[in-house]
Amino acid sequence: MTADISDTPAQQFLPSDALDIMTFSQIIEMDDADDHEFSVSIIFGFFDQVEETLQDLDKALEERNMDEIYRLGHFLKGSSATIGLIKVRDACEKIQRYGKLENLDGTPNQDKEQMLEKIEKTTSILKSEYSRAEKGLRAFYAQFGE
Repeated sequence: MTADISDTPAQQFLPSDALDIMTFSQIIEMDDADDHEFSVSIIFGFFDQVEETLQDLDKALEERNMDEIYRLGHFLKGSSATIGLIKVRDACEKIQRYGKLENLDGTPNQDKEQMLEKIEKTTSILKSEYSRAEKGLRAFYAQFGE
């Protein structure tokens, strides 16, 4: 039986400003009536993807590779939006813009040092928000033995 997510551990850990309920509900609705195999594969695959991408992002920051930072921010923004992780998506969008040497409003900013500093701060926020999201989603699936 599919879960009603309105009263789940995920909601306790992920308030509406962190999790887009409509997006997450659409993923849950694709599960079979008697298991969550489909959504588990998506969500837990996302966890693996994020861990690898964050390692790549740390490396790109060390190398000061703005193109790679932009690419990784863009990639993770799309993945997190698909899951419905609002704050993770928003942090990734900032990293994407800064990696492209843009301010948040899209105007150019050629001060690479300033942009790298902003990327470092935003990456710290991203990691914190991702950690919170992962805990909440794992709590949601734990109630089903996943």
